[in-house]
Amino acid sequence: MGDRPWQQPHEQLAASCSAHTGMIQASSAAAATSSIHGNIIKDPGGGYDDMAELDQALFLYLNSQDQTSVQEQPQTLNIFPSRPMHVVVEPSPRAAANPPPNVAAGSSKQQPSRPAAPAPGKNGKAAVKREGSGGGGGTPSTSEQEGPRTPNAKTLRRLAQNREAARKSRLRKKAYIQNLETSRIRLSQMEQEMQRCSAQGAILGGGAGIGGLSPEAAWFDGEHARWVEEHERMMRHLRAAVELDDNNLQHQQGHQDDGGQLRQLVDAAAAHHVVLAELKSAVARADVFHLVSGTWLPAAERCFLWIGGSRPSDLVKVVLRHVEPLTEQQVASVCDVQRWVREREEALDQELQAARLSLSDVVCSDALLSPYPDMAAYMAHMSLAIANLSSLEAFVRQADTLRLQMLHRLPQILTARQAARCFLAIADYSQRLRALSSLWLARPRQGQGGQPTPPGAGGRIHP
Repeated sequence: MGDRPWQQPHEQLAASCSAHTGMIQASSAAAATSSIHGNIIKDPGGGYDDMAELDQALFLYLNSQDQTSVQEQPQTLNIFPSRPMHVVVEPSPRAAANPPPNVAAGSSKQQPSRPAAPAPGKNGKAAVKREGSGGGGGTPSTSEQEGPRTPNAKTLRRLAQNREAARKSRLRKKAYIQNLETSRIRLSQMEQEMQRCSAQGAILGGGAGIGGLSPEAAWFDGEHARWVEEHERMMRHLRAAVELDDNNLQHQQGHQDDGGQLRQLVDAAAAHHVVLAELKSAVARADVFHLVSGTWLPAAERCFLWIGGSRPSDLVKVVLRHVEPLTEQQVASVCDVQRWVREREEALDQELQAARLSLSDVVCSDALLSPYPDMAAYMAHMSLAIANLSSLEAFVRQADTLRLQMLHRLPQILTARQAARCFLAIADYSQRLRALSSLWLARPRQGQGGQPTPPGAGGRIHP
């Protein structure tokens, strides 16, 4: 038992326990002898009763000796193990055959039976390896075991599409930012121009600005130019949507979607005409003559000017000529709209003519002749003339209302594709008039010999 170093403390402990037990036994025997002697002396009869008490004393002594040996057994703890604690070392056959007596007795009485640990070997090493790697990332994934995989053609194509979409998105964002910057610069220029016009009008008096325009008229000209640009952009989108719908119609054998994108674009175009009417109403309160004169329109459009815009009946005529073939019911409905529009136009023309005649009579009155015989009559006639001129604002609003009603009733009669072509035809009509005005301004103005013809030279008579 003394051939292993770790067994020496247990042997020393067993020896000390044996010595202590012998001392306890001697003292207990003396006490028992004295007690027995006393009992014998006290009971002079002796016999079976004295032997029973002796047996009882011996049994009590043996039980107390077993409990004392169990309680005095020190609890040992291997604080500094010489090998990993999770590795169970199989004891040698010699040590298993001759365990220490105190350890064998204590383990047999107190410690329950434990399952046998597996023998260290391949399985033991695998268990140690699994326990050591358990604190890490766990079992390696399938992708790590298989190694890097080469992406297939579908993945590469999807990545290429994503890169292309990201590039286009960056380009659109850049263009949008540039457009915002250009709009900001243009707005600042318009604000400076309006401030300059206001200052010039205050200096000249009477509200006249640069070039004979009031500040309100200059503001309206700039807003109308931006409205034309925005309307052209909307018409380009509408034209592209109509072409796409035509292609879909050819492939789907006559099937068309009347409530899709075309209807939304048509509603947006109609709403954009409402914006123009609001601009006209704003400037009519300040300078109605600017709208009625048509100086904000190209030269060719002024020939067809009617109370600050185009005649609604002319627009209906354009729609009937350029929209695709209509059904009989649609033709009848469009003709009803055209008839109703013409009646309203005639009524406004009559009222406007009556206002002009009244204004003419007021201006031709004898009370306005110089020298003024009656100042009170003069001021009364001038007030009446101003009232007749103020009625022009109401005429402009009524004319714009009639145009909006016509543009609102036609899409209700037509389908989405027909309504889209209706707005495209009206836009093309205005575009042709603007192109005609540009050609008119760019026409050659040269006389004989290639020299510019001076004004009035054709009618000059030389002596």
